[in-house]
Amino acid sequence: MRIEIREMTMADYDAMLALWKISEGIGLSNADSRDNMTSYLQRNPGLSFVAYDGDQLVGTVLCGHDGRRGYLHHLAVSTSHRHQGIGRKLANQALTMLQQQGIEKCHLFVIKNNREALAFWKRVGWKKRVDLVLMSKTIK
Repeated sequence: MRIEIREMTMADYDAMLALWKISEGIGLSNADSRDNMTSYLQRNPGLSFVAYDGDQLVGTVLCGHDGRRGYLHHLAVSTSHRHQGIGRKLANQALTMLQQQGIEKCHLFVIKNNREALAFWKRVGWKKRVDLVLMSKTIK
């Protein structure tokens, strides 16, 4: 098996959405619509990546920044391809690109009871922040 990691494009959208829908811990909303994803990728060129095994999409990571901090979203690897380093490679590729753009710190969000994701991020060197509270407001 040869996994190819490449920059995400909107040609990947249908396969990405299908993977996200079956991946536990991925919260989908209108922010993940085709139009919103098009805008996100245009705003953050060269930062989001997909992994393919042949013609099958097996992993994704969305990445962007606000000019001072990076953010990872929707890191997902199909269950058939987990524990092969794909998630780590996707995250590292995104972090490398952030660093090349001068971003020195990156954040991510994990649903509180997603134990597998929390264990993964801890295993690859991320630290849980206990000094912050995430607050959100729907404005539409």
